[in-house]
Amino acid sequence: MNIPQNLKYTKDHEWIRLEGDQAYVGITDYAQSELGEIVFVDINTVGETVGQNEVFGSVEAVKTVSDLNMPVTGEVLEVNEALNDQPELVNNDPYGEGWMIRIAVKDASEMDSLLDAAGYQAII
Repeated sequence: MNIPQNLKYTKDHEWIRLEGDQAYVGITDYAQSELGEIVFVDINTVGETVGQNEVFGSVEAVKTVSDLNMPVTGEVLEVNEALNDQPELVNNDPYGEGWMIRIAVKDASEMDSLLDAAGYQAII
């Protein structure tokens, strides 16, 4: 199971990578493996500010649909458009090409409430 050290994680299996006052968000390798083949990513919150732990979209796999929860409060700046045509990128490269959204982080101190790689490893 791939759990990069440079990311923070939620108990709901989202990851976040902070880059200055912006961040990239996606789902973990564990989450994509549990969901199975991802066939659709539904995110229509661009331009909206979504609070920590609130739903920013959903991901549909062959057998289930799962909500996506925001790791920290932020404005959704961009959705990974590549996922429209290639949702399988989430399965193949969840921490790279399979990122889901880019956000403007509103309160970086919320990062402190997230899990580090060891903490995430412990819950899975």
